[in-house]
Amino acid sequence: MKTFDARWKKIFGSDGKCLNVAVDHGMFNEPSFLAGIENMEKTVRTLVSARPDAIQLTPGNGRLLRKFGRRAPALVMRTDVANVYGNRLPRTLWSKMIGDPVGLASGLDAACVVVNLLSLPDQPEVHGQCIDNICLLKPECVRAGMPLMVEPLVMQANEKAGGYMVDGNFDGIIALVRQAAELGADIIKADPCDDLSQYHRIIEAAGVPVLVRGGGRVPDGEILRRTRQVMEQGAAGIVYGRNIIQHPSPAGMTRALMAIVHRNASPEDALKIIGS
Repeated sequence: MKTFDARWKKIFGSDGKCLNVAVDHGMFNEPSFLAGIENMEKTVRTLVSARPDAIQLTPGNGRLLRKFGRRAPALVMRTDVANVYGNRLPRTLWSKMIGDPVGLASGLDAACVVVNLLSLPDQPEVHGQCIDNICLLKPECVRAGMPLMVEPLVMQANEKAGGYMVDGNFDGIIALVRQAAELGADIIKADPCDDLSQYHRIIEAAGVPVLVRGGGRVPDGEILRRTRQVMEQGAAGIVYGRNIIQHPSPAGMTRALMAIVHRNASPEDALKIIGS
């Protein structure tokens, strides 16, 4: 069985930095999330060709990395599913853990598992379910030597944004990030705050490596500048989904982001890589 250290090195490599491409959106039963990932085999093949450090997949699609052997990026496996992402919400909201998450992850040779920590306005039950999920998952991870990534998400009211959207409020993010760390996260996948010049304080509060989420699709220049900013603030890397998989050139965008994360490229130089 692989040890914690071996899995950790597969995620972060020699420089302690990571680009994780999130392709687990199909787990959440939201049609709009499927744009760019209609054909998962094609999507994964394209991403692997660009050599990101990790790809975040579900238990059902983690197997797609097996065919690439040693060329495969690290697998980060999603362990929970929630029904909170639609514009029209169901009568009851929930967040549920899959069965035997660490066993499934180990069987797929995953290097890490990821779980949500949701903070939704006036939905304390969902937050409590997420805490229950983390508390069940952490001991399993310790026993198996599996790194645990927790994803703290502070959301705006559903009716305000027409679907739960990220709230960039600094106080809300730093408190939830700290809770994730206290619950045992080895890695934290967190949203950027509105004022990125303060992001170093969130990283300090976490006390473990922080990978910054990309969120919804934005123009190339904006996402590249934001990536450079969070890396300068001390982030250990990024977890981007839609800004890669919905891009006209997912492989080109992956290579551009890898240049910023690992080689400290400027946003201008990275932009040139997309079309090269």
